[in-house]
Parts: sequence; structure tokens; C-alpha cells
Amino acid sequence: MAKRAVAVSLILFLASVSFAAKKKQEADPIMPDVTARGRALYEYDQAAWHATDAVQALHPADQLVGRYLAFKSEKGWTVVFGHLNDQRDKFLIGYEATQAATLQVFTVQKLDPPKEDTTFYLVAAKAFDTARHDFQGEKRPYNIAVLPAPSDQLYVYVVPAQTKTDVYPLGGDVRYLITSDGEKIIEKRRLHKGILEIPPSSIPKGSTPAGGVHTHVLSDVPEDTDVFHVLTRQPPQPEFIGTPNKKMYEISVDGTIRERRM
Repeated sequence: MAKRAVAVSLILFLASVSFAAKKKQEADPIMPDVTARGRALYEYDQAAWHATDAVQALHPADQLVGRYLAFKSEKGWTVVFGHLNDQRDKFLIGYEATQAATLQVFTVQKLDPPKEDTTFYLVAAKAFDTARHDFQGEKRPYNIAVLPAPSDQLYVYVVPAQTKTDVYPLGGDVRYLITSDGEKIIEKRRLHKGILEIPPSSIPKGSTPAGGVHTHVLSDVPEDTDVFHVLTRQPPQPEFIGTPNKKMYEISVDGTIRERRM
């Protein structure tokens, strides 16, 4: 059972608690950059999940799979599976999964011999390694996502992986800003301290959750992974976040952020 650290304490609001009813006025969305990064992280996670399922259905050779990396173009998401060569100057792609009509459907192409990439996937693979070698987490699975950042730099997120159905981890995550060559850490932002995993059994029988709430101690604002958490969690429900400066924020089920009066 994940320990309840000081960083975040989560309780579930029940439908009988009319927090939403007390809102006098719908505030305008704020922090669009946080929402945008959280949505991108959510899409990356969905693309990686469904592309991996599509590749695994082909019973791929282990030496061609390696790690996965995803990239979104105007045509949608592409997820590649492969590894760096020994010289670390090429990323060798063994399988390429391309988004079809939705994020849940991917078509897969086996590339034999592997396709050599020297652009985004090469530096993304290096950034992946740079963050992974620095990160020190708990003894549990983590997912790593690499996304474009301003000035050709890269964001690398290390987020606890979901290990149980209907249990969505929150916290214990880090966002790195990596140089454009993937080799050096410019900034390491710890987004939350501990990891919270609230099982469905903790919700009183017959109650319908109206939302969750947790408090921050590391920052005074919602984080990218708070948006990711809301978009990932099923059934959809908002999240209310209290901060050290005594402000309250709400993340709606579409990822938009609003400040609420305490």
C-alpha cells in the first residue's frame, strides 16, 4: 500500500457534499500552459498504451522492440519501438505504430531491417536515458514520456504507472527539462512528493464521488500531472487542489483550471 506522504493528502468529495453548489460564479479558465502540457501528457500516455497493445498482438521479436517513444504531428500520433545503436548516434526503429481514426486505434508496420532515425527519436531516446539515470523513486513501475519543449528542448516526465484496475496513482512524479541534444538536465521540477493510490473500496457503498481533493506543499499552483490525473481517471470527475498560499483550484474533467474561493 502506497504511503500517505505529507506532500499530498487525498479525500473524495461525495455527491452529498455540495461544494460545486456553493460556487457563485463560473470563473474563467487560467494557466492554459499547464492545461496544454497535461493534455499532451495524457495523449502521449494513451497513444503509448494502445500502440503497445497493437504491437504486442503481432508477437514482436524482443530485439526489435526495446523502448517506445511517441510524437504527434499534424496527422496524429506515431509511436516507435526500438533502441539506440552502440554508438548512440542513431535510434533503430523496429516497429512503427501510426494513429488511425482515434487514439485507441493504431496500425503497425514492422521495419526489418530497422529504420535509422537521427532526428527527434534519437534525441528523445537520449533524454529518456538522461532522466531515467537521474530519477530515484520507489520500488514500483514508472512510465516515462518525452515531449517537445520550447527552444527545441525536451520535457521528460517520470510518472508512477497504474498497477491496479480502477486505482489511479497521484504524486511521486518529476518533470525534467532537457537540452536539445538530450544529454543534459536544465531543470528538474519535482511535482509532488509522495504517491497516493485510493482504491474504489475506500468510497462508501452507494455513494457517487463528485470529485477529489488534495493539497500541495511543493508549489502554489496545479501541476501538469494534476491535469493528467484528472483526464486519466475513470469515471471522470474534477479535482480540487489546495495550495500553501491558501488558494483553491479546480481542474475540470476537460483539463481546464479555475481558481475557486475558499
